[in-house]
Amino acid sequence: MEFQWYPGHMTKAIRQMQSDIKLIDLIIELLDARIPFSSRNPDIDKLGQGKARLVLLNKADLADDKWTEKWIEHFESQGIVAIKIDSRNNKISNLINKAVEKACAEKIAANKKKGINRPIRAMVVGIPNVGKSTFINSYAKRSVAKTGNKPGVTKGKQWIKLNKNLELLDTPGILWPKFEDRTIGLHLSFVGSINDNILNIDDLAFELIKFMRENYPGQIVERFQIEGHEDIVEEMYQIAQKRGCVMSGGRLDLEKASRIIMDEVRSGKICPITFDRI
Repeated sequence: MEFQWYPGHMTKAIRQMQSDIKLIDLIIELLDARIPFSSRNPDIDKLGQGKARLVLLNKADLADDKWTEKWIEHFESQGIVAIKIDSRNNKISNLINKAVEKACAEKIAANKKKGINRPIRAMVVGIPNVGKSTFINSYAKRSVAKTGNKPGVTKGKQWIKLNKNLELLDTPGILWPKFEDRTIGLHLSFVGSINDNILNIDDLAFELIKFMRENYPGQIVERFQIEGHEDIVEEMYQIAQKRGCVMSGGRLDLEKASRIIMDEVRSGKICPITFDRI
C-alpha cells in the first residue's frame, strides 16, 4: 500500500500560518493520542520557534493510557506543555485554562509587569480530522466552529474570543504534501485521517490485524468471537462469516468485513490502542 498526497491548499495553509504566527503568543497543537508522531506536522516546530507551546493529545479515551503518559513525558522533556483530553467533553475548560497558564507563564508575567492587560492569543493547529472544531466548541461551550467526521471541514480562519483571558485563531487542518514513511501513512489511515475512498480497505484491514497481532494479541479474536487463524486473510474471512458479510451467491464480502474491522478499531470497541510508540 502506497501513500501520496499532493494538496496545494496544504502549502497555502502553511504560508498562511507563517503570516498568522506573528499575531499569536501560543500555539495549541491538537494531536491524535493514538498517533502522536504521525499526526504531527513536521513544520510546526520550526514555525513555532519563540512561541509558547501546548500539545493536546486528543481522543485519549481511544488510546492506550500507558503510551499516552510516555508521550506526555516526551513532549514535556522538549519544553512543551502536554495534556490528554477528549474534545467531546464539554467540561474541559478548566483543564485547558490551567495548561494555557502554565505554557504562557512567562508571557503573562511579562505583560503584567508592563501593565499590559490583553488576552493571550493562541493559534489552534492540527491535521484534518483530529478534532480541532470539536475541541473549540467544547472549550467555548457553544458552537463557534464547524464540525464534521470527514477530513478538512474547516475551510477558513476565524478569531474566537473565549473569555477575557484567551482568544483563539482557528486554522484549516494541515498535512504534509507527501508521506516519506509508509508507517506514518498506515497509522494515519488506521485512525481515519485519510479518506477511505482513496485506499484499498482490504489491504488496510490486513495491515491493521497484523499490527494488532503483534501489539494487542488476542483482541481481534476475542472481539469477533472467531477461532483465529495463522493466515490473516483466512481470519478476515472468519470475521466476514461471523458478521454476515455475504454477497449474492453466498460469497463472503471481504470489503464489507474490512470496513467493519476498521470501524470497530477506530471507535474503540476492541480496546484502547496506540499505534505510535516511543
